[in-house]
Amino acid sequence: MRASDLAYQSLRSDIMEGTLSPGSVIVEVEQSERLGVSRTPIREAISRLLSDGLAEPAPGRGVIVAPISLENVYSLFELRVSLDCTAAALAAGRGDATRFMRLAERFKQAAAILAAGQGNIAEYYALVDELDTAIDAAAANRYLYQAQLTLRTQLTRIRKLSKTNPVRLAQAADEHAQIARCIASQDAQLAEAATRLHLANALFAIEEAAASQEQHGLFEVAAHP
Repeated sequence: MRASDLAYQSLRSDIMEGTLSPGSVIVEVEQSERLGVSRTPIREAISRLLSDGLAEPAPGRGVIVAPISLENVYSLFELRVSLDCTAAALAAGRGDATRFMRLAERFKQAAAILAAGQGNIAEYYALVDELDTAIDAAAANRYLYQAQLTLRTQLTRIRKLSKTNPVRLAQAADEHAQIARCIASQDAQLAEAATRLHLANALFAIEEAAASQEQHGLFEVAAHP
């Protein structure tokens, strides 16, 4: 693997996991020494991070890890609602009903376990990723899929910074079960409505998390546009 690819993967992982926190400066010399590569691969990696929206130029400071603000979250969700609802509607018309019913049952089981405070959060998010993959495959629209990739990267980062709320996780599992059931029923309107409800609740949960995280500088809370 090329040095620039290794540098990119390392820096991207640090940003996604919060090791490089929002607003922190990505110093070429420092990263070059840490990763044991020359500054050229670091520059190439930073260029890719800029394209991903994970980093941004800051006058007088160089390049920083892109801050997360509620204003940006609102913008992301405006796009997410459109893309996810479209994908769910397409999946309802084209997907394998059996596959989605099985996913619905697994989400119901996950909801019960999470509500009891016994759930494995990593396993739950792996199940969410599995549902996303199933919807992507059923929707069978590569342009829609490409549009969602960068968006999902940003949303995963936001999720990492948000405090985990067990009650919300159990509620979200129920909502995902409902989305999967609606897709299995092959009713595009119901699938879209279930997705829209889930996203509204998800945004509200992020707003609550942002309010508590503002004091740590992880979120920049701004008024809703």
